[in-house]
Amino acid sequence: MSDSRVTINANGAEAVETSAVKDFFALIKMGIVNSNLITAFTGMWLALEFNHQHFLQSLDTIFLTLIGTALIVAGSCSLNNYYDRDIDQIMKSKNFRPTVTGRISGAKVLTIGISFVVIGTVLLFMTSVTAGIIGAFGVFSYVVLYTMWTKRNFVSNTVVGSFAGAVPPLIGWAAVDPNLGIIPWMLFLLMFIWQPPHFYAIAMKKCEEYREANIPMLPVIRGFQVTKWHMLIWVICLLPIPFFLKAIGIPFVMLATIFNIGWLVLSIAGFKMKDDLKWAKYMFIYSLNYLTILFVAMVILTLF
Repeated sequence: MSDSRVTINANGAEAVETSAVKDFFALIKMGIVNSNLITAFTGMWLALEFNHQHFLQSLDTIFLTLIGTALIVAGSCSLNNYYDRDIDQIMKSKNFRPTVTGRISGAKVLTIGISFVVIGTVLLFMTSVTAGIIGAFGVFSYVVLYTMWTKRNFVSNTVVGSFAGAVPPLIGWAAVDPNLGIIPWMLFLLMFIWQPPHFYAIAMKKCEEYREANIPMLPVIRGFQVTKWHMLIWVICLLPIPFFLKAIGIPFVMLATIFNIGWLVLSIAGFKMKDDLKWAKYMFIYSLNYLTILFVAMVILTLF
């Protein structure tokens, strides 16, 4: 590992001080890896609980699932960075990535991405065939359907990309119980619906960057007002989800409903706020807390 130093990006501009560790975390998008591990662990935890399996007696499955999930997510993100290196150098919020600065060569990025995906998929297949298939679908939907096909061609790219982000709870559950019931599918649906308003908020904040890179994000093509309506509709779709998860407990249903109503109120407030970017920031922060708190709550509330 080399020491931190200032680098020059592909545009000839001085980039922020970085290091090999920071470059690696940027390459695999460590924040996305962490959030996916939270949802995968929750799916696995609930499967253990509802199938009356002891946590400590399932450490092998837990280990394989978490490492496998982390690797396929990290590998997919690496391949995404490799494919997007031409547009990332145009976007100010992304031109620090090692695929743009040249700190990690394209050959190394491909090697890391493909190796991680292959090893991670094998580990998931070691838990159950169902978990392996779901993991492979997640990789395909993110790398091929989203990154290589829809991201640069269709305004629906965010919705297509949501499939990949929604599979970790299914992977976690399937690793323990391949017979997927209503709970894991509701977790998948919750994750799928959560993503458009979350990523539309990001797209609003980076609208001009996406416009310059010629990426057809919804705010770029249809404007902020239409984007707000789409976000509101997606948040409304979340309202019934908690009632299909009553098996987790009434306290969770109440907590999730309160969070859903709070997000609904914030979504409606966007039509009255004058500062669209400030509102988008609030929506982004709320969505992050929403996801983390609800999935952690599922684990905590089933402990009692």
